[in-house]
Amino acid sequence: MPTYRYRCRKCGHEYELEHSIKDEKPKRCPRCRGRAVRVPAGGGGVIFKGTGFYSTDYRSKAYKDKAKQEKGGGESAKPPKDKPPDKPPAKPSTGGSG
Repeated sequence: MPTYRYRCRKCGHEYELEHSIKDEKPKRCPRCRGRAVRVPAGGGGVIFKGTGFYSTDYRSKAYKDKAKQEKGGGESAKPPKDKPPDKPPAKPSTGGSG
């Protein structure tokens, strides 16, 4: 059952009551038995534990790889050890008969 906050119109006493949402009967102050009105509650504290609550939890693999490269810690920024680095493209020859 939800908890509601009330304030007495007569004495100003604030208190909380736990009752059904469908309960419509007027509430009375426990101190002076005056009529009470419901006031907005501050809400409960919410704690998100685990994964899936932030946009960074769902980043794609490509995004994560690129972020690693920019930081300088990415493995894909270095050529594999068993494969030599790619050779630069051959320059076209400018000499010859013409």
